[in-house]
Amino acid sequence: MATQVCPCGYHGDSKQECLCSVFKVQKYLSRVSGPLLDRIDIHVEVPRLKFTEMNNETPAESSAAVKERVNQARAIQQQRFQKEKNIYCNAHMQPKHLRKYCQLTVESQELLKNAINKLNLSARAYDRILKVARTISDLENQPQIQSNHIAEALQYRSLDKNLFA
Repeated sequence: MATQVCPCGYHGDSKQECLCSVFKVQKYLSRVSGPLLDRIDIHVEVPRLKFTEMNNETPAESSAAVKERVNQARAIQQQRFQKEKNIYCNAHMQPKHLRKYCQLTVESQELLKNAINKLNLSARAYDRILKVARTISDLENQPQIQSNHIAEALQYRSLDKNLFA
């Protein structure tokens, strides 16, 4: 799913100024229901790239390297869920599995609690954040979800911040 943050499409653009009022932006965003957004694990804003970024010759991480990290994370998940029925990856976890497999440090728990309270997030958003954080920790081959994993997962909820902040 893709959407603009405002009717003119320039909200947050570095080159073009948004002409929409705060009220107009809020009205526009309210067309996308909270329950629908809750069912989407990752929300990201994709800013306009500058020419220097598009023309950058610095080598990025290769697709093969990314594929290898993803395969390793998927192997971790398959091993984790081998005794579970009909669960093959973090996205399939139900609330009982979140309690079992998404152990948080004290710091990560505090960060998540503060974010949930400040952003007024739902229980479904809480579950989605935990699943994404678990996946981030798997990509880093970390057995426990750390506060940086929660922070990164929260960054992928940008529409929650725009709608409710």
